[in-house]
Amino acid sequence: MLSIHGPEGVVDHSALPRRGDLPPEAVWIDLDDPTAEEAERVEDATGLRVPSRQALSEVESSSRLRRLKNGLSLSTPMITFDQADSQLKPLGFVLTRDRLVTVRFHELRAFQEVKARIRRGDGPAASSTEIFLLLMEELVDSLADALEEMGADLDSLSSRIFDFDVSARPGARPDDRKPPRRRDLALRRILRGIGRRGKALGKIRSSLLGLGRIVPFVAAECESFLGGEADARFETIRRDIASLDEFEMRLSENVQFLLDAALGLISIEQNNAFRVLTVVSVVGVPPTLIASMYGMNFKAMPELDWAYGYPYALALIAISAIVPIVYFKVKGWF
Repeated sequence: MLSIHGPEGVVDHSALPRRGDLPPEAVWIDLDDPTAEEAERVEDATGLRVPSRQALSEVESSSRLRRLKNGLSLSTPMITFDQADSQLKPLGFVLTRDRLVTVRFHELRAFQEVKARIRRGDGPAASSTEIFLLLMEELVDSLADALEEMGADLDSLSSRIFDFDVSARPGARPDDRKPPRRRDLALRRILRGIGRRGKALGKIRSSLLGLGRIVPFVAAECESFLGGEADARFETIRRDIASLDEFEMRLSENVQFLLDAALGLISIEQNNAFRVLTVVSVVGVPPTLIASMYGMNFKAMPELDWAYGYPYALALIAISAIVPIVYFKVKGWF
């Protein structure tokens, strides 16, 4: 989809020339998952080469930050901000003194917010660099919101992990445990939640890294025609990205901590299962030994003709099973 914007908002592009200059008020051209025809129209009208998705997906710094004859070609991976199934997709900029061309392949809230700000007249948008700065500010703000939401999600996961044995029913005792099957499903959900947020954090880290490279590169290359206010805004964006990098690092450490805690909880659950099996096996050994002794087919057995031999053997079996149970109960094994 193709849309063209100027300082006053959307510019009609229905008559976009196949060859020639754009209207002077057309400063920002936004290509959202463009077709080959749309890319060709923009190239013919601006004289700028619109990068393909494959070109924007290159991982080398030299491919992501390039000087053109009359401007800059920039690209970075950007997270989709959909935590259910977050993905990294390329985002490209072609920046010149007079034009800004953006190429993206998914919806980004930052772009919609910048378009709304231009319509409202909220912030300078008279030049390509000013619109580029608006986009950088909104992209950084979107990443900050995603990290804040991630922090809240991790706090919720932390409560679920460390209050795992507490029933959700009001007034329940801490030892009111879930059935084994439900505990197993709950642990699986916790692990999936940690893994999903860990993956999203990695993608946010890649997005921050890309923006962190673009901002100083553009500030240095465009220094000749940037004013003092633009320099200050670039510096503010750099500081914001640095602070988000630190925040993301703390969240990553928190993810690792929660993963270790969840795995420790699973280990405890496994130990509990093995402990139950150990108690059952120990309790069953003495009765089995007694039953095997009195089940031997020897003719000369003292208790063979004893009238109370059978009740005596049953009582001995019962006592030999009860004694270990009482012992393990006193020791707190179950």
